[in-house]
Formats: sequence, C-alpha cells, structure tokens
Amino acid sequence: MYRSHTCGELRESHINSKVTLSGWVQKTRDKGFVVWVDLRDRYGITQLVFDEDRTASHLLEKARHLGREFVVQVQGEVIERASKNPNIPTGTIEVLVEELTVLNTSKTPPFTIENETDGGEDLRMKYRYLDIRRNPVKNNLIFRSQVTMEVRKYLAEKGFIEVETPYLIKSTPEGARDFVVPSRMNEGQFYALPQSPQTFKQLLMVAGMDKYFQIVKCFRDEDLRADRQPEFTQIDCEMAFVEQEDILNAFEGLTRHLLKEINGVDISAFPRITYDDAMRIYGNDKPDIRFGMEFAELNDIAQHKDFGVFNSSELVVGIAVPGAASYTRKELDALVNWVKRPQVGAKGMVYVKCNEDGSYKSTVDKFYDQEDLKKWAEATGAQPGDLICVLSGDKNKTRSQLSALRMEMAERLGLRKPDEFAPLWVVDFPLLELDEETGNYHAMHHPFTSPKPGQLEMLESDPGAVRANAYDLVLNGNEIGGGSIRIHDKNVQETMFKHLGFTPEEAKAQFGFLMDAFQYGAPPHGGIAFGLDRLVSILGGQETIRDFIAFPKNNSGRDVMIDAPAPIDQEQLNELHLKLNV
Repeated sequence: MYRSHTCGELRESHINSKVTLSGWVQKTRDKGFVVWVDLRDRYGITQLVFDEDRTASHLLEKARHLGREFVVQVQGEVIERASKNPNIPTGTIEVLVEELTVLNTSKTPPFTIENETDGGEDLRMKYRYLDIRRNPVKNNLIFRSQVTMEVRKYLAEKGFIEVETPYLIKSTPEGARDFVVPSRMNEGQFYALPQSPQTFKQLLMVAGMDKYFQIVKCFRDEDLRADRQPEFTQIDCEMAFVEQEDILNAFEGLTRHLLKEINGVDISAFPRITYDDAMRIYGNDKPDIRFGMEFAELNDIAQHKDFGVFNSSELVVGIAVPGAASYTRKELDALVNWVKRPQVGAKGMVYVKCNEDGSYKSTVDKFYDQEDLKKWAEATGAQPGDLICVLSGDKNKTRSQLSALRMEMAERLGLRKPDEFAPLWVVDFPLLELDEETGNYHAMHHPFTSPKPGQLEMLESDPGAVRANAYDLVLNGNEIGGGSIRIHDKNVQETMFKHLGFTPEEAKAQFGFLMDAFQYGAPPHGGIAFGLDRLVSILGGQETIRDFIAFPKNNSGRDVMIDAPAPIDQEQLNELHLKLNV
C-alpha cells in the first residue's frame, strides 16, 4: 500500500495515528537539528518532520538530500504541530517520519511548482505535465470535471441519451476548413474530422432517439487566436418533436442548474433580445448586459449642423461612460488613439464631458451649443460626471467599433465582474448572410437551419430578410451555446441548398445520405451545442479557455509539449499514396 491517507486529509483527530503518505516534495527546510519537508499530492500538502532527537541519523541525512519534485513514500506518526499554519487544512498537524522511501528522483524543474510561478506561458506549455501540478491549473481541471459531471447528471435526469458519433466522417462545406485524414485502404480518398456532429445528431432524431446528447471533440482548421483552439469540446444536444420554446426552456434549465450547483447563483429569468436589437443597442450579437452603456443613435440631433464629419456619416452613435468625465486631457487623447488602432479601426472620436455643475465641455464646442449637447446627454442617459463617447461612419463598422470601446471602458471601470452572471438569449438571426465580394448568400449558422415559420416563400423574393429559427445563449458577453430548429422536410432542404448555390448534383454528393433519411419519416427536431471550454472558463471566473484544457495548443495550432504536428516518414507517405509538394 503506497498510502493510507492523502496529503490533504489529516486533521487533529488523526493525532497519534500511524499513517503512510506518498507524494511529491514541494520544498524542504533544513535547520540543522530538524528538517521539515512539505509533501504534496493532488489533495493538498502535509508537513513532514525529521527531528534529530526522535529520528534516526541515517533517516535525517536522507531527508537532507531530497530534491524538489522527488516522489517519496513515508510512514510515521501524526503529531500536533507546534507552529500551526492556518492557511492550509492540514496546518494543525505534521507527520513525524519513521520510514522514508524515495520512489523516484527528479531533475530540477524548469520553473517553480507554486501557485505563483516564474515560468512563462511557452515554457509551461512545453512542460504542461509539470504545470498541471500547480494548484491553479489542477483546480481548473477539477472544476471542469465538476461542470461536466453536472451536465451529464442534469441531462440524464431529463431523459437524454448519450450517444457517440464517428470522428472519421465525410468532408462537408460547413464554414471552416476541415481537418482531413488520408485513407490507406481507399487510395486518393480522405476522411474529415467533424466540425460538429450536426448531421449525425439529425440522423439520430430520424432514428427515433428523441433526446440525444454527447460531450464531444470537434475540429476546425481555422486561423487561431489566443482564445481559440483547433480542437474543442461541445455539449451537443438534439430533441425531436420540439419548437424553439421547448429548446430554450430545456437549456435555460441546464444553465440555471449549473449556475446554482457550481456557483451558488440563482438566476430567475433569462432575458431575450432579437439579433437586430442586439446589433442596434450593443453593436454585436453577444452583448454583455452586466452593465449599461447602451448605444444611442444621434443622427437626428447631431446631423444638419456645420460638422461635416457627422453630416456625411451613415450613423452617428454614442454611449455614456459612467464617472469618466474626470479623465484628464492626456487620458482622453490616449482613448482617442485607442479607437484609432487598426484592431478597432475608427478614424477618430468625439467626446463630451458632462460636468458636475450641469454644463458640457466637448471637442466639438465650435459646432454644438450647450442645448445641443444636453440633447446628446438625454439621448445617451448621461449624468453629471459621465463622459459621452461618439463615433460615426458606416453603420456596421461604427457599431462594431463602438462595441469594442464599450467593452474596453467596462474593463477599465471594473464593470465586468467575474462573479456576476448575466445570461441572455439572442433570437431571430438572419437566415442568410450576403458575401459582398461574391454577391452570393451563405448560411449564417449552417445549411440545415430552418427559416422562421411562414417565411419560406420569402427565400425567392427577399432572401436577406428571412429570419432563422435560430438562437444563441450568451453569458457575460460570450456566446456559450447556439442552435436552431432544423429543416426536416426533403423539399425544404433542397430549396435551401439551391439558395446557397448548390446544384442538385452537389447537394446529393455532399448530403445525399441526409436527404435520403428525410424520406423515411423525419420528425420535427432542433437542438443546441454549448462550447464546454468557454462555458467552464466563464463559470470559473476567467475568460481564457486554454486555462481549462489539460493539453492545449498554442496560437499556431502546435502542441509544443509533444512537438505536433510533425513530419511523417516516406514509408508512411507511400502507404497513404501521398506526395508532398513543398
């Protein structure tokens, strides 16, 4: 038996007990006549003591040669600790060691295995197995496990069946690039790794499974950023004989359950907003509603003066930033430069200080008098002490720019509090998006999304006006889930493929298996998929999904720990009938 107890288990009630512990050496402290060793495992830390008055000399000398991260086993007696440590659960006891076995030695780690480490991110990713020993990473993975277990528990209680779907599938055009896998046994042919189990979960509804879920890996070969991974995990769900309201109620329940069980937070109602209103009020389709700063369109009260910048703009829009009228000229200039950065792309910014005495000071005082600026304050809801920030230009670009500014100001003002949770449903998305370069429409979500009831005929006359029977669940300014009511009728699906530019032959080649299935009694169905990585990070009070993934990849899609992707040898290439063109 390597251990009778864990390193986080012993308390005063164990005093005088004989115990066996195993773990890693966190650190040693040698005072000459006594050596203390902190022994760590997943569960905590226990202090070991080697005392020259009570410990054999050879054992004391052996303890002096223990290095950091050595794996050891000890046997001894639990005694009361003279100098107690209230910061750890085992801080009232220590173990007087009677036997010490070194199970494995360790090289000196490349960074300190402490909560606050001296290792940079690249180094820690290379030695991720060491990084996971640190409490912040270890606790994140335990937290992820807790969330996952609660998801399974809730869905199982609601009658959902967990079904695995294949990873080696057929490449289909669903937005991002597929990762492809060459087939050795089928020369010149390739599998694809699934971007989602979309068609399979629809087939499971045709198969009569009724309520399906799966916690599943998905793959997208797309350009990466700090908070995106080429492989990610979805909570994938589908239900038969449902309408949109059934889906929203079911998964509002799941989200409420997680917030209650994981975070101890009760959320009574999930507000709903249409896509059009979200874009108009917040400038994006995943608004953070933990704070205000809603957009106010100022065209009617800011145009038709002598300020040509506004007069020539499609949209003039502003927000009131609470308490920011105290910004100095230097701070305001820096803010103007912030919105002019390429990442935001604004040409400039007009601001108005709402002074405590009720007067206004603006960068455009030459063109607007106090009454004009008062109307701006009324429109934006600005109070004395607030700062009105105004952008103008092309409608879509300006909304996106002001959305970025809104989020930045909220961050600076500490309004995005990680322990506050504000869920929101966004509904009534456009069914199709117009590609301005090609002039063609493509599906805003995916080609299996149903139009809103009664709008199918509009696909011929006004395709851009058709609304999708789709919905996104937003939490704290992040999309954590999205789905739709699916098309379940073969003729309607063929109509959708036609409007997406598929010829009948292309549609059959890509999705013939699904169209065939629809001919055998496909029920009405719909579903949703949650991004588990992002959901866990938000519930954990963080925004970076990488911190909650055991072995993440870097911004180039590389696993620097195992050095992947990597070349394969010529023999493998020959077996796969591949020739590199590099």
